[in-house]
Amino acid sequence: MAEAFYKKFQEELKLLSIDLEKKQLDQFFEYYELLIEWNKVMNLTAITELDEVITKHFVDSLSLIKVRKDLNSIPYSIIDVGTGAGFPGIPLKIAFPQLRITLMDSLNKRINFLNEVIKKLELNDIKSIHGRAEDLGRDLIHREQYDICVSRAVANLSTLSEYCMPFVKVGGCFIPYKSGKIDEELTEAKHAVFLLGGKIVRTERFLLPGTEAERSFVEISKVNIISKKYPRKAGLPSKEPLK
Repeated sequence: MAEAFYKKFQEELKLLSIDLEKKQLDQFFEYYELLIEWNKVMNLTAITELDEVITKHFVDSLSLIKVRKDLNSIPYSIIDVGTGAGFPGIPLKIAFPQLRITLMDSLNKRINFLNEVIKKLELNDIKSIHGRAEDLGRDLIHREQYDICVSRAVANLSTLSEYCMPFVKVGGCFIPYKSGKIDEELTEAKHAVFLLGGKIVRTERFLLPGTEAERSFVEISKVNIISKKYPRKAGLPSKEPLK
């Protein structure tokens, strides 16, 4: 299994022009093994086949390099909102070790898993925090403190922007991982993004390496300090997305 993992993963990394050292490849394989082991006792992911984990979790997470070519040279502070089993934050940390990563999730069981991965893989400058985006986005320790916010969470762009924009410092950006069919969401989210101090800069559309799966990154710059009104109290961003 290990041999098949390394072969397929390296083939797909080449499509992103990413070259990892043996230690980093070993860390990814150990991450895969921990994911499968913990998934037996808690719901971390529905994707468990080796090939699919490589493509749909690891390579998908690292595809951020398409919109941030300098990930391997600048020590960005990045918060991953709704990280779940650690995607995209942990793959980004393994591949680009100088990044300073904060993993945020509302489920304590997942935080326990993330802490185990961080410990076993001996990762530095990465931490996990337990809480809801609506609460932590008002906490001055985290509010407008990060260069980049990323999220693969499943939510419409208006809702996701209210969760994520409060964490981004002015001059930084929010980059959600979205499906390829994003036009309607973009149109509906434009005013919400404006209210949250942001500006949609561009959309990068691509096929997930080695597949026909359509993906998009939306780059949203933080141009103004966010109003104290946002984020609204827990539950409201998803029930009543900003228009």
